[in-house]
Amino acid sequence: MSTVLEKPLNFSSERRRGERRKHTRAAASSATVPREDRQTVGAAAVENPRMRCTDINVHYGSKHAVKNVTLDIGQHEVMAMIGPSGCGKSTFLRCLNRMNDTIDNCRVTGNIWLDGLNVNDRAIDVVPLRAKVGMVFQKPNPFPKSIYENIAFGPRIHGLARNKTDLDEIVVNSLQNAGLWQEVKDQLDQPGTSLSGGQQQRLCIARAIAVNPEVILMDEPCSALDPIATAVIENLMSELCAEYSIVIVTHSMQQAARVSHRTAYFHLGDLIEVGTTESVFMNPLHQLTEDYITGRFG
Repeated sequence: MSTVLEKPLNFSSERRRGERRKHTRAAASSATVPREDRQTVGAAAVENPRMRCTDINVHYGSKHAVKNVTLDIGQHEVMAMIGPSGCGKSTFLRCLNRMNDTIDNCRVTGNIWLDGLNVNDRAIDVVPLRAKVGMVFQKPNPFPKSIYENIAFGPRIHGLARNKTDLDEIVVNSLQNAGLWQEVKDQLDQPGTSLSGGQQQRLCIARAIAVNPEVILMDEPCSALDPIATAVIENLMSELCAEYSIVIVTHSMQQAARVSHRTAYFHLGDLIEVGTTESVFMNPLHQLTEDYITGRFG
């Protein structure tokens, strides 16, 4: 897969060009939305989405953290969610596999459709759901088990292997797909925690894909990693989206530009703008989006 942008953004020159385009567009049409208008602009819907989210609201007690968000997750795409800290992007991400269920005072309303089932239906078993919609967290969290057992745990629980041969194959394939096999193939009996930070994060990705997910959620997966490990994870995302849909929360504008096909910008719980990454970065429709991307706030 090729990334949306083949070279790093030159924010200063692109901002000047974007401002000229924006003034021209504003004079020609009503596409540019005033700062005060919080209605989502852009392409929130896609054809044949992997997941379809409609009117998602999240409350933590009396705090309204996510407000009426409607957004599709496309097939075989990397969707980046950006915005200031506390804007609701990670909260929305956790809605996609019901991780917010673990928070006592959290209430989620709205519909999230996956394979014809409403994820928010209380009758849905979250265990198989979280196999279909896996999560990779900000800090690597390998199990206190061997590298082999970190990968084998999920397939064993979900009955994906008929015998040891099947399980071995799943472990090898998962580590290969996560770009880790060559580095650990001679130490599978060593603790997963003995690996470096970047290797641990790839181990967690291998653990997620070992149970045949449809969607992989990544909540700032590179924030604790050095630039070299970050580049490895980003390249891995570009490869994995050939098989999976990936949703990533990131505070790095450069990372969103490098790895994602579409970008969604959140602000104070609202989904402000969503569209192709190129259009959001080069030609934003909303003043709030442009202010954030160009560093005027956030």
